Amino acid sequence: MTELFTPSEDSESTEHTTAERAAAASRSTWVSVVVNLALTSTQIVAGVLTKSQGLIADGVHSLSDLIADFVVLFANHHSQKDADEDHPYGHHRYETAASLVLGLLLLAVGLGMLWSAAVKLEQPEAIPQVHMAALWVALGALTAKELLFRYMLAVAKRVKSSMLVANAWHARSDAASSLVVSLGIIGNLAGYPILDPIAAAIVGFMVTKMGWEFGWDALHDLMDRAVDDEEVAAIRQTLAETPGIMGVHDIRTRKMGDMVVVDAHIEVDATLTVEAGHDIAVEARRRVMQRHRVLNLMTHVDPWRRPDGDHEKVSVAAG
Repeated sequence: MTELFTPSEDSESTEHTTAERAAAASRSTWVSVVVNLALTSTQIVAGVLTKSQGLIADGVHSLSDLIADFVVLFANHHSQKDADEDHPYGHHRYETAASLVLGLLLLAVGLGMLWSAAVKLEQPEAIPQVHMAALWVALGALTAKELLFRYMLAVAKRVKSSMLVANAWHARSDAASSLVVSLGIIGNLAGYPILDPIAAAIVGFMVTKMGWEFGWDALHDLMDRAVDDEEVAAIRQTLAETPGIMGVHDIRTRKMGDMVVVDAHIEVDATLTVEAGHDIAVEARRRVMQRHRVLNLMTHVDPWRRPDGDHEKVSVAAG
């Protein structure tokens, strides 16, 4: 999967509030629910009637999308809750958890498809020839899924939501699977029946791979993975440009859903009063949280060009 956002998109996030992002997520996901509900019923019924395993597999894939949409709606509802005593940074990791569930769901569906296709391929003489109607259904599904992907990705990038990007790419994987199924059906109609279950197996592999990638990424985010170097550099620049800050070091970041929690050491003139140093730290925090997708910035004030006690080697005398 490509990068969720470009550095320039990801480092400046001032125009969308949490409520706006949640509303956009809800709207786009309900559109996906309607589309996937229609596709699931049409593909599975048509697959059974036309004897196309590939089309049935694609319908099951659409069904997994439908379930995934409800997972996203659930996470979207809970992630916008305000911070409380038990969750002082809010509930943003509901989104990360949802991405992990999406990944596991895709992984399970993909492995099931691979198993079903393998069983069919063991008895190639029993593979039936599909009806021409299966091709038209597959092509219609391909068009619908590609349009859905483009719509959902545009919304996800506009509101900068990695959870919605994951769901959008889930729709794109469906579009790719519909293309493969269409080719398999064409091969079956051309006199090569084995191509239909082969197409189903390819779809299963694609879904399995996508599930692994989403699940693995979400797992790393749940383990406090840092943001990329370019975003850290952008935050460092904002800190360095704050009046009164002479230097910046030890910037540490960790993801909190689609937001970021940052710790940073800022260096100020050693002769300043505690109040003046505090005011500089407050201004730095305000600038970073205004310009970047930062949920909270914790600053540690150090005297400029003086020994930093946090990094001194502590020697323990033998006694």
